[in-house]
Amino acid sequence: MSKIAILIGSPRKGGNTDMLVQAFIDGIDKQKNSFETISVADVRVNGCIGCNACYANSKCIQKDDMQDIYNKLTDAETIVIATPIYFYGISSQLKSIVDRLHNPIRGRFSVKRLVLLMVCADTIPTVFDSVVAMYQSILSYFSLQDGGIIRACGVKDKGDIAGNPVLNEAFELAKTI
Repeated sequence: MSKIAILIGSPRKGGNTDMLVQAFIDGIDKQKNSFETISVADVRVNGCIGCNACYANSKCIQKDDMQDIYNKLTDAETIVIATPIYFYGISSQLKSIVDRLHNPIRGRFSVKRLVLLMVCADTIPTVFDSVVAMYQSILSYFSLQDGGIIRACGVKDKGDIAGNPVLNEAFELAKTI
């Protein structure tokens, strides 16, 4: 059985990002895959302080929830990054987690594939471009498989994504994993 870890980058519970993630979860073949969600709304993770202690000790010196996240990501073959786009980037809370993954601890990970799910209030599709560029760089740098990208624009208020065709796209994307 393959494990899917879903990093939910929205601090707003029950919002459009959560609804997009739920559509993805609903499409997961539970006979072939297990999944675990990690929501920034439920954890406390500080940003990287650039001390490089992780390179000397193979462990981050910060005392927060990141160690639990490392443990949850260790045996995940697929990592799903789900984020609202506030200002041309992933949420700041999710960025703290992503930044802390760039250390020797990631050498223990089994990840082979990434998936990117994004929502944004703006209706201009280019708002996603900088995050897609970052995602593609991560795929290339770590030689990971692209599991797919879902973009939902024009979803500002809680529930705006309801009935949006991207929910079905996320459901169908999950079936391919």
